[in-house]
Amino acid sequence: MLTPTVLDPRAWRADTVDGPESWYYPLSERSLAALHQAVRNEQIDARPVIDLRASDALRAACAQDLDRVRAVLEAGRGFAIVSAGQIDRPPQEWRILYWLVGQVLGRPMEQNVHGTLLYDVRDTGQDVRSGVRFSVTRAESSFHTDNSFGDEILDYVGLLCLNPARSGGQSQLVSGYAVEQELQAQHPEAWQILHRPFHIDRRGGLRPGDEPTARFPVLSEGRGGLLIRYLRYWIETGHQKAELPLTPEQVDAFDALDAVASDPRLRVEFTLKPGEMLFVNNRWILHNRTAFEDHPEPERRRHLVRLWLRAASGHAD
Repeated sequence: MLTPTVLDPRAWRADTVDGPESWYYPLSERSLAALHQAVRNEQIDARPVIDLRASDALRAACAQDLDRVRAVLEAGRGFAIVSAGQIDRPPQEWRILYWLVGQVLGRPMEQNVHGTLLYDVRDTGQDVRSGVRFSVTRAESSFHTDNSFGDEILDYVGLLCLNPARSGGQSQLVSGYAVEQELQAQHPEAWQILHRPFHIDRRGGLRPGDEPTARFPVLSEGRGGLLIRYLRYWIETGHQKAELPLTPEQVDAFDALDAVASDPRLRVEFTLKPGEMLFVNNRWILHNRTAFEDHPEPERRRHLVRLWLRAASGHAD
């Protein structure tokens, strides 16, 4: 039995979230015209995508559309799928569109020690046990938040779909507010344990002077409310590196969290189509990518592009 529903739009469940047709935010003709003009200008210029800056005119043209997206990220369901008209664009054009849209929504932040701002998510044939991230494998990632080991809070995660997988690779999302509500009601001991710091493996790489692990609680209060930092495997490997085995009580707390987050009555799921841009509030939306089988042809293999964004000043305070 699930606990009674809390009247907070952020604490949605599968049966209370609005319908899938409401998750999509097609850009208006005004926004598309401004973006297309920017793409034409920038392709002539031929600068690297990450050197491009959204102009004040572009921000003004896209403001109404993307203010609606930002509002639902902060105070609504916490996720939105942005579409930009025709899908038969070359990958470089999509990357430019996506990069500019991301800059209007927030401020791009580096995703590793190499300073990567646009991160390619595709299977490289590697295994997480070799030290890589789930994003370069085809394994299921488990419910998590990105940058759980990072010192800086990551507000929004963006994913642009260039190619879907042959099968699998579904996006699954669950509200952290709904998960926390269930933990408080059904597993109060676990809820308390998850508020204590854990060692988290720094899979983003180490800078000079960094410890191999970061220490953060899974559940805490952040900007605007709930803050979740969680990817179980990073915590398990973090405690191995710290030579501090997880206690049975801590393992039980993670089991409870995973069981609640994986309850199909709480989650939504969908498969992104080429050209669709998913944005989620990374502070309190847990997301999962299911395992997938890819196309044999290299040019058709699953390929998404990830953005990490800080919220624009004043929107997450």
